[in-house]
Amino acid sequence: MIMRSFARRSSSRRRRRWPACLALLMACWSGAPDRAHADERTERACAESLPDMFDRVSPAVVSISATSINPYRLSERVSRVVGSGILLDANGLILTNSHVAYGRQSITVTLDDGTRLAARLVGADPLFDLAVLRVDPPAHGERLTTLALGDSDRVRVGDEVVAIGNPIGLDQTLTRGIVSGMNRILPETPFSLQEPLIQTDAPINPGNSGGPLLNRCGEVIGVNTALIADAQNIGFAVPANLARTTVSALLAHGRVIRPWVGFHGQLVTAELKELLRTPLVDGLLVEVIEPGSPAEAAGLQGGRLEVEIDGRAYLLGGDIITAINGRPLDSSDTLADVMHGLTVGASIRLRVVRDGSPREVVYTLVERPILPSDVSEGRPLVRGASGRARRAAAHH
Repeated sequence: MIMRSFARRSSSRRRRRWPACLALLMACWSGAPDRAHADERTERACAESLPDMFDRVSPAVVSISATSINPYRLSERVSRVVGSGILLDANGLILTNSHVAYGRQSITVTLDDGTRLAARLVGADPLFDLAVLRVDPPAHGERLTTLALGDSDRVRVGDEVVAIGNPIGLDQTLTRGIVSGMNRILPETPFSLQEPLIQTDAPINPGNSGGPLLNRCGEVIGVNTALIADAQNIGFAVPANLARTTVSALLAHGRVIRPWVGFHGQLVTAELKELLRTPLVDGLLVEVIEPGSPAEAAGLQGGRLEVEIDGRAYLLGGDIITAINGRPLDSSDTLADVMHGLTVGASIRLRVVRDGSPREVVYTLVERPILPSDVSEGRPLVRGASGRARRAAAHH
């Protein structure tokens, strides 16, 4: 599978990405990670051997198996996936990936000691690929071992990490590597839905989904979510700070509440102007309007003619948005800030150029529903649920 390379981003954008993404969530965790507590970690805990750390933290990693039934098929109606999860509290709260748990008819959790428990879905967010499950702890036995989410803002490229999970059904497997990159944005992700990920070369295989990515102190710095197909040891994890805020939203509402912008596209660049030799204005070239969205109802127009320039595809002929709510779209940083500052119920005011003529488009932002593309087989990577390789060809 041919993958687009990650675009280089300015250091200022890398610094902004984390708070901008967290601003998407309407129900936020009320406090920052306890830095003082993190600073009080003993050297002994961080210096323990990998076998000792594994013995300490692995009981908090569970195996998850789930079953789906497709009522519209006459054969092969039942599909099964396996993944991993992280016990967050002794009352049976479990964090995992949405693609492991969302839309399943039955979910079973297997604890480290082999105990099998029925699980129920508390909430899920397919866009950030996170879900929260709940199990009833065994009536008799030891208290459940748990793991707390650490502070992913402290993670640096080169930090040593380990992943624990159940690849291909092999229970409690540990793999080791380093943090290869931070704030990675996966290809084909619209500006309004971008999610910064931790890249690691610690092997993340099908079945690792939902398991923890840990630092050498045994703290959860990420939730393993995906790997790139046809590449060696290029895996991704959802940062712990984003996971913490998402968990709060899922516990409060069962979902993440975000505004439905209804369009996506690409910024008009100087290179595009030069290559096309057309009088394009600066702004966002609208390529796609999502069906049923408020943008469609407001009459915003997407592109109609596909052109490939230097290996990059553009849909031309649509509106060009030059400003949103009075802010000119002069850079990707500005666009990201504007998008992540939008809220449900507010109005969005677009200054648009169509066929060379300026106009204004205004509409109210409603809550974004879960769209078919959010849960389809169409993403440009492999989500790590065993037996369900998720390859993509289409724009998300």
